[in-house]
Amino acid sequence: MVLTPNERVQAAEEAVVQLKTALDGVGVVFPSLGVDQVSAAGTYGLPLVDLGRCNLDTALRLAAVLHERESAR
Repeated sequence: MVLTPNERVQAAEEAVVQLKTALDGVGVVFPSLGVDQVSAAGTYGLPLVDLGRCNLDTALRLAAVLHERESAR
């Protein structure tokens, strides 16, 4: 199935919302999380999700959440 440009962007925006919600649920916030506009304008594949930059505290919180998840396995 080939997606239209609008469908591609909508799919990426929905993915960003889901990721943001999941991260918020574990106390991690990426302030610049969003759809990569350059890839969204393209016609090949799906647009990329740009996690953006984060400060040291956010990086450490994400690492802690991931380590906790791995330990729970």
